[in-house]
Amino acid sequence: MDIHTEFHLVPEHITPNRLQEYGVGIFMACPTKSALKKTLKKQYITVNGIIASTATMIQGGESIELCIPKDVSEKRKLVFPLKVLYEDEHLALIHKPAGILVSGNSFKTIANALSQNLQRSTLEDATTPQPIHRLDYATTGIILVGKTGRSIRALYKMFEHKEIDKLYFAITIGTMEPQGFISHEIEGKDSRSKYKVVDTVPSPRFGCLNLVQLIPETGRTHQLRRHMLHIGKPILGDKDYAIESLILNGKGLYLHAYSLKFVHPISKETLIIKDPLPEKFAKIFPESNHINL
Repeated sequence: MDIHTEFHLVPEHITPNRLQEYGVGIFMACPTKSALKKTLKKQYITVNGIIASTATMIQGGESIELCIPKDVSEKRKLVFPLKVLYEDEHLALIHKPAGILVSGNSFKTIANALSQNLQRSTLEDATTPQPIHRLDYATTGIILVGKTGRSIRALYKMFEHKEIDKLYFAITIGTMEPQGFISHEIEGKDSRSKYKVVDTVPSPRFGCLNLVQLIPETGRTHQLRRHMLHIGKPILGDKDYAIESLILNGKGLYLHAYSLKFVHPISKETLIIKDPLPEKFAKIFPESNHINL
């Protein structure tokens, strides 16, 4: 029988919760709470190799695996073309456009579009392609995808151990120091980011706009957006973390996940994959596509 397999590595520091609650949305084959409950009752999910139930508690650090007969997991296909930046038998990197979720309960997600855009791996542990991390709905840029059980497990651990270097670019509002370090708690947790101003242009409405390189040292929710607002230099187009008088409507969020650098978990080759800045960046910074980023 053909088996559909998905993996999820639980972060180390989470609030303990029942798998029935924690697991909603982490698997494409059972995106809703009711679907997850049915899958658990059919004993298709294991936690650290042990069959899980609706009462199983998640403490942090567990490896959760779903193995479900392929005919059970079949569902309608999302046709949504994606730009593939890199692909091999183990993993892929794709461009996420603005206005689409990476994963979750919605039908239109990056996760649901991957199978139609990537070549299925020929390896024995090939599985449904799975995003390893997320970007916000409005953020553009590079997403790392696992294509086999082995690579998915390895990539999750690499993210957890901060072995994947992420580089973002944003356009921010207001005069900034040339570079800086931000340490500011988010939801009670330590969070750290570095920034470097690459270019600045005058703006009749905003005073000045900056093309800024951003490096998150931790991975908190909306970290870069919150950090820029914390120092009073919000990201252009951000309506949630904004100064009311400086909100730009109709142009989207000027935040882009530009590159990922990591050691390939199977080949051990160092990969540096880049996703060029969107055209809307070049309209404000015409030389941005030619800057040695």
